[in-house]
Amino acid sequence: MPRSVLDRPGAPGADRRAVDLEIVVPAYNEAARLPATLREAVAYLSGRPWRSRLVVVDNGSVDETAAVVNHVDPGGVEIAVIGCSRAGKGAAVRRGLLAGTAEFVGFVDADLSTPLDTLTDVMAQLRRGAAAVVASRHAPGARFVHAQPLGRRVGGAAFRALARPLVSGVHDTQCGFKFFRRDVVQDALRRCRMTGFAFDVELLNRVQAAGRQIVEIPVAWTDDARSTFHPVRDGLASFTALLSLYRAGVA
Repeated sequence: MPRSVLDRPGAPGADRRAVDLEIVVPAYNEAARLPATLREAVAYLSGRPWRSRLVVVDNGSVDETAAVVNHVDPGGVEIAVIGCSRAGKGAAVRRGLLAGTAEFVGFVDADLSTPLDTLTDVMAQLRRGAAAVVASRHAPGARFVHAQPLGRRVGGAAFRALARPLVSGVHDTQCGFKFFRRDVVQDALRRCRMTGFAFDVELLNRVQAAGRQIVEIPVAWTDDARSTFHPVRDGLASFTALLSLYRAGVA
């Protein structure tokens, strides 16, 4: 099955076939890692009882991120590529989710730190009526396969404490594995302004503000040593972004 390149004029999603689930993969300079990620995703999704589409959002990469997608055998899973010129993972995720056409849409990190088989529980929860289902590294029953460096653990704990009043009952706002009913997330995104480190917090806050249910699923999460997150530089940006939500009166 040929993949689709959806950055052409016309209505968003005009060339897409009907599927039950769309999975957005934000990617910035991921040419080396992306093929293996897509092959693993295709292998898993091909055996599921729901129809799926993978949507790679090329976030202004300067390597061959978009080109390598064409060399992945999609099997029975459609693979699409769209572009996002605005910098930031949040901007890329927003672009992919707003372009979605399936009943259920969500996003995963390109490193697949969260096991893909978590999607079985995700789809069950969504079909039972949950508005949002998010993977959690800190909910009861979750664990780290490989521990994060101390600096990230300390910074993460402080960030979670600051985010808690904004997203009640959710232990982990930052795990890159979140899925939604399309109507719910697209409505929430139209009221979101963040595109950086506070993107997930604002998105979940908007979902809850609309009176929607968020379900957390504890996972066995694997830290990727190749992560580009810098504890000092990015950590400071994370807290600054979060504080901006308080200043904007989101709480």
